[in-house]
Amino acid sequence: MAWAQSKVGLPYVWGGTGPDGYDCSGLTAGAWRAAGVSINRTSRDQYKQVLKIGYDQLRPGDLVFWGERANDPSSIYHVAMWVGNGQIVEASKPGVPLRVTSMRWSKTMPFAGRP
Repeated sequence: MAWAQSKVGLPYVWGGTGPDGYDCSGLTAGAWRAAGVSINRTSRDQYKQVLKIGYDQLRPGDLVFWGERANDPSSIYHVAMWVGNGQIVEASKPGVPLRVTSMRWSKTMPFAGRP
């Protein structure tokens, strides 16, 4: 979690895996790699790989996912890392630096994930 938060302020870079910028899954994969855990590169693959947990079980570092169709992993378009207290750290989109922000519940997948 500390690794991801240390990247706040860096630019969003499509396909970015650092060190000068990240996209959403590049940030989450890098954070878990810094903790000694290897996870897949894309948000869709990360969702398929992680242990599914309910949102009532979230701990800092867990992953939250967004998709167009709640039960279809192929529709996932974003992943972020749960910070706690209703906040996430994310690389959201071009033009918006990596940030800690309030959780958005709209279009979340049915489960969060724990690598």
